[in-house]
Amino acid sequence: MATQPIYLLSTATLPAELIEEAAAKGIALDTMDFIAIEPVIDAEMGARIRELGRQPLVAVFTSTNAVEAIGRTGGRDWMIFCTSGATRQLVAERFGADTIAGTADSAAGLAAQIIRVAPSDAAAEVRRAAVYFFCGDQRRDELPDLLKEVGLTVHEVVVYRTLLTPRKTERVYAGIAFFSPSAVESYFSLNTVADDVTLFAIGRTTAAAIQARCSHLVIISDRPGKEALVRTMTDYFQTNNKE
Repeated sequence: MATQPIYLLSTATLPAELIEEAAAKGIALDTMDFIAIEPVIDAEMGARIRELGRQPLVAVFTSTNAVEAIGRTGGRDWMIFCTSGATRQLVAERFGADTIAGTADSAAGLAAQIIRVAPSDAAAEVRRAAVYFFCGDQRRDELPDLLKEVGLTVHEVVVYRTLLTPRKTERVYAGIAFFSPSAVESYFSLNTVADDVTLFAIGRTTAAAIQARCSHLVIISDRPGKEALVRTMTDYFQTNNKE
């Protein structure tokens, strides 16, 4: 008799090769988007970003969505701090790896990098510049609050909106992967999880959002990025042979 597949859920769209890779391990990986991203780059915002692109400044990105939203408008004189993994990779592709002054796995860690590096290592004109945090409308408070505590001026430039797209799931999943606190909020607005379900989070902030809603085991990938988290989840169930 054929072995029943292990059913797992990703709360965001995944590349087809990841789904095929999971299938080769006897895992059926379903994907559903629980949030939608809407850029807010209108004519006025576009003009503002083009103007900023001509200035030396400290720029901060904590998501690929923000990098995608501003396109390639960023300046070569920007001193960029960004979260690691996919965000760092996209920043390097769009603006050049030499623009990246620091990376970290979390927003709080990134704030620590900025506080340590920006006052001492940047060019004088950048040191005097404010920090420009390119973000979404659902951004968390940790990074701007920590920077303001040490006297840095932070301009938040909202370049995309996060829209919740909750849906009711019908299948019972052995594991579920979450990639943002917003996706956690969206999922739990219509769903609950059984006691034996293992949950996976892309970082500590997302894990905290899960733990605020349930007492389940939450596993965080030891490497940043969506693909790393999915492989952490599929490897976990392949190793533990959960059905």
